[in-house]
Amino acid sequence: MESINRTAIELVDEALDFAGELDVVGYELDNGATVVDFGVDAAGGVEAGLLLAEIQTAGLANLRTRMGEVAGAPRQYVELSTDHPAIALLCSQKAGWELEFESGFEGLGSGPARALVGQETEFERVGYYDSSEFATLAVESTTLPTEEVAEHVADLAEVDPEGVFLPAYATGSTAGSVATAARAAELAVFRLLELGYEPTDVLHASGAAPMAPATRDEDLAMGRTNDALAYGGEVHLQVARDDDRFDQIVSTAREEYGTPFVEVFEDAGWDFYEVDERVFAPAKVTVDVIDGPVYTVGETDEELLAESFGYR
Repeated sequence: MESINRTAIELVDEALDFAGELDVVGYELDNGATVVDFGVDAAGGVEAGLLLAEIQTAGLANLRTRMGEVAGAPRQYVELSTDHPAIALLCSQKAGWELEFESGFEGLGSGPARALVGQETEFERVGYYDSSEFATLAVESTTLPTEEVAEHVADLAEVDPEGVFLPAYATGSTAGSVATAARAAELAVFRLLELGYEPTDVLHASGAAPMAPATRDEDLAMGRTNDALAYGGEVHLQVARDDDRFDQIVSTAREEYGTPFVEVFEDAGWDFYEVDERVFAPAKVTVDVIDGPVYTVGETDEELLAESFGYR
């Protein structure tokens, strides 16, 4: 497979080429790294969010929006499908790179640059590591990444700062809402990995979740976007072998089910890393086992979603 950082660069170039149409802003830092603002200061709409999610999955997933409903009201949904779930979702899309600096900058990194470092468990389990002169890390933060962030990424990824590309967005932005809704399948595949299932035995993954309403209140945004997945996210998986733990990959399997995420985060002191990873799961999953049974587990909760989204 071609380097996922190299394929992601082609998508970053697309964002820069159509920055005006997408309402994103690209600029070069003093050290030569490139930042693309998808939704921190930039407006960044739905199309920008879809391209951002493509970058996060290194072009290995198909993404689109469709109209659906939440509690009887029209709502946009984001759909993702991939024939490369282990690499696209676990080794690229997953938000696994914590960014925290003495200067006060805080953020969460996702995307193919993680595969250049390969320190997380999933890379050993999948058996994939990348090598490239480019590093693309999507940064989820309320502030734009600085030279300090770019130097940190360049150092760990072992690339020159000029080869670092940092798409950036706030959770509550429109692009952030789209990119988060695209994570339903990733959460299901990651839950399987946590349960001991071999990620390479997941042959195909598709997921859909509603777009949470945009908000500049990041605490509210964290709650809404995660509720969209936990109470509205639906996933279909095709897998190579049967297992007796498929019922544990959905949000209904956790003790906190039924509690809005804003309360979960508040109890954790608004620290993302203090939240038990098991609570991050989609609402409903169907698993097709090749030459085996089909399982459907979990359920959606549109009433809770309507309350979380602020429906009147």
